[in-house]
Amino acid sequence: MRYVDGFVLAVPRNKLDAYKKMAGDGGKLWMKHGALEYVEAVGDDMEPDMGGMKALTFPKLTKLQDDEVPIFSFIVYRSKAHRDRVNARVMEEMQGQPPPDMPFDMQRMAYGGFQAFVDKAQK
Repeated sequence: MRYVDGFVLAVPRNKLDAYKKMAGDGGKLWMKHGALEYVEAVGDDMEPDMGGMKALTFPKLTKLQDDEVPIFSFIVYRSKAHRDRVNARVMEEMQGQPPPDMPFDMQRMAYGGFQAFVDKAQK
């Protein structure tokens, strides 16, 4: 089964273009080194009707401020070992470069690696 790195974060609206550029560059880099998919998405429907069910929304999870938008992103790999190899190549390429100026608060980013157990896609 495939492996997924997932991220949720809050980006100030006035830094969204900078984040999109950084994400586009990141997507090229991860795909160059073997990631299967790289997706970055900006929040659109953050208070969906769930038929009365209660759930923690992304704005609440990220403590979203009025001037921010939530971002959900994920990178897909063949396996955890494949993820580790891809990330090592990405880090090696980035070594010696100045760290990017992050257009968001890293302290409010949620991140984790996930082992897929249901993995379906329309072909």
